[in-house]
Amino acid sequence: MTVPLPPRWVRRPLSFLVVLGLVFAVTLLPLLVLGAVLASSLLPGRWRVLRMLAFALVYLLLEAVGLALALALWIASGFGWRLRSPLFQRAHYAVLRGLLAELLATATWVFHLQLDTDGVSWSPLDDGVLGSTNAMVVLSRHAGPGDSLLLVRTLMDRAHLRRPRIVLKDVLQWDPLLDVYLNRVPSAFLGSAGEMTSRVADLATGLGEEDALLIFPEGGNFSESRRLRAIDRLRGKGLLEQARRAEAMRHVLAPRPGGVAAALEAAPHADVVFVAHTGLEHLSTVVDLWDGLPMDQTVRLRWWFVPADEVPRERRAQEEWLYEKWAEIDAWIASHAAA
Repeated sequence: MTVPLPPRWVRRPLSFLVVLGLVFAVTLLPLLVLGAVLASSLLPGRWRVLRMLAFALVYLLLEAVGLALALALWIASGFGWRLRSPLFQRAHYAVLRGLLAELLATATWVFHLQLDTDGVSWSPLDDGVLGSTNAMVVLSRHAGPGDSLLLVRTLMDRAHLRRPRIVLKDVLQWDPLLDVYLNRVPSAFLGSAGEMTSRVADLATGLGEEDALLIFPEGGNFSESRRLRAIDRLRGKGLLEQARRAEAMRHVLAPRPGGVAAALEAAPHADVVFVAHTGLEHLSTVVDLWDGLPMDQTVRLRWWFVPADEVPRERRAQEEWLYEKWAEIDAWIASHAAA
């Protein structure tokens, strides 16, 4: 059962719990490390508890640093008066870029991760021209927070320097850092699927050359039960052909075309990038992370670039195109699962 999200004036003071947690962890650090070493020697896996502790401490530290910088930016902007100005928007993206880089560098080291871009040497999120700043809509499969963070990091790294506009669920505002930063830069927190179309259209309006609108058309992380529910939902609406095609895809959920259509209508000048990834989809909860350690995983990414002038504009053709691309993503994931 999902806990209702409290209003912002209640959530903001909760950010201090991050600072208190960091102070508590630093104070008890010797005892925590000793306990983690002892537990790791008794439990299966290679230093499992110690790895989890190291990652949790870095995560907590980055949350605290990010919140402190957010407070500094709020004061420097005239106590919030100029937060939406280009200067402070760039500053917020710069902080997010640095925090994500450190978090994923830590995850790579602690969990022994490797990144494989499926043999594609050119930039994954543009047209192959280094430094290209074409506006784009990025359509990605949804397979857990690890892959999603990696994708956002790729959007924002030094090779791209994109300003992502992200469509995500409102429950993610329970994370104080996401709550503060993504409510200051263009983002859309959705409480229900019913409000997706209008919110996505608003977010895509005015999409600039350095902007990238990130949408997860499946609407949630993949699981077999969600896949079957999505097929039943299509059948219930009388969309039998879509249900048949969704049933043929075994590794992804049926894409929901409403938000995609709204984005492409609001930003017809934007190129489209489809993104597939695999390697971390089994990690959706802390329990999953615990069971997966030590991971020694290779995370694979694959992307398909579609120029704006090749994107179908008629609604029915657009939905057909979306299902075709999603079937291609499913086939790519299946090939790596077989390997």
